[in-house]
Amino acid sequence: MTPGSGLQAGLKNRHLSMIAIGGVIGAGLFVGSSSGIATAGPGILLSYALVGTLVVLVMRMLGEMSAANPTSGSFSAHADRALGRWAGFSIGWLYWFFWVVVLAVEATAGAKILEGWIPAVPQWGWALIVMVVLTATNLVSVGSYGEFEFWFAGIKVVAIGAFIVVGLLAIFGVLPGVHADQASFSNLTSHGGFLPHGPGTILTGVLLVVFSFMGSEIATLAAGESEDPQRAVTKSTNSIIWRIGVFYLGSILVVVSLVPWNDPSIKDKGSYVAALDSLGIAHAGEIMNFIVLTSVLSCLNSGLYTASRMAFSLGQRGDAPKAFARTTSRGVPMTAILASVVFGFVAVFFNYKFPSSVFLFLVNSSGAVALFVWLVICFSQLRMRKIIQREAPEKLVVKMWLYPYLTWATAGLIVFVLGYMLTDTKGESSGRTTVLLSLMVAAVVLVIAFVKQKVTAGRVPDAPAVEVNDKVPTA
Repeated sequence: MTPGSGLQAGLKNRHLSMIAIGGVIGAGLFVGSSSGIATAGPGILLSYALVGTLVVLVMRMLGEMSAANPTSGSFSAHADRALGRWAGFSIGWLYWFFWVVVLAVEATAGAKILEGWIPAVPQWGWALIVMVVLTATNLVSVGSYGEFEFWFAGIKVVAIGAFIVVGLLAIFGVLPGVHADQASFSNLTSHGGFLPHGPGTILTGVLLVVFSFMGSEIATLAAGESEDPQRAVTKSTNSIIWRIGVFYLGSILVVVSLVPWNDPSIKDKGSYVAALDSLGIAHAGEIMNFIVLTSVLSCLNSGLYTASRMAFSLGQRGDAPKAFARTTSRGVPMTAILASVVFGFVAVFFNYKFPSSVFLFLVNSSGAVALFVWLVICFSQLRMRKIIQREAPEKLVVKMWLYPYLTWATAGLIVFVLGYMLTDTKGESSGRTTVLLSLMVAAVVLVIAFVKQKVTAGRVPDAPAVEVNDKVPTA
């Protein structure tokens, strides 16, 4: 295949818009919300609001840096410049590790649903089929990734939008043909109060929902391959508030209003299925399985794209094999994609052969990476703002609010959440286990980064600022 000259601007504005919207609607919202509701009751809304605010602030910081210098390396490339090569190397590889583990988790989740529909094909067979199809999609061109994601995200958006509208009509008693006797906003306070287990469960809820927000930063990575990167980043950053408000807070508000938080069906069937069942909607479970499958495929598609672009950026900066930075004539980093999917396949194998040992370690040791990424974004923005103001102030088209005070407050909140996770000691995937194993992996990567930096000191040129067709200027 003819070598290319770098990534190409193959993503259209409609692709970027839907990637930005779909990025905040992960399968975790549909699957993981039931345990949060059972733990915190209606107060889980405050947990989602707290994490949502955190994500909005972090995305504002990332938007500031990415609008000034759009790049496929996103926060890793910004950390490289603002904090040092060690920071870009470490957070880039940790982020790559996170997403290749997610590939295995989502492939397995999708395979379970598909096996339920067509049991003639074993679960491992479905996992293989799903991974192969989406790998092929990513290998064709960035445009094919964008097109698949446009439709995957579109289905998610329409489904959750319809759920909210139908739910609100039922709550107000105006849904034709449905008599949902228990549907009422009074469910928010009628069953032991808004915080039935006390205010401490708000923070416990935070631990349960924080990881379902990972993916909101994908739009800033994808912007580097769009027709107008600066506009794409600005638009996705400015719309993050309503996206989180509608899709997370809006849908969870509908769930806990339709069904009492302590209804056994929430844990037995899942929160969204229980809510649809309460309205007497036929085949609610199968409808939700289809939506969850779409979310899983979307997450897989984006995860493979995101991991490969981070590997590509690391390769460009000399922090990964040079082959990762090579592209085909269509602007596809084929080696970076294949390397990412190979690790994903290995993780899928571990999930089937050693689910309670090797795979559990992989999941736990990547669990806190989201918080590490957000923390690095905070510290990068503190330094990068000064660099941009000094070198190219006209590129500050997106600005972090109340800089630097709100940045420091956000960093403090993230550290607090990490600290609180250390107090959670229940189960094999407890908060303490997740943080400690993630810190252990981060420490190993940091040691490698510092050793590499010392060995190559004075021999490695500065990271290239130009990535997409030599059109993206450095900040």
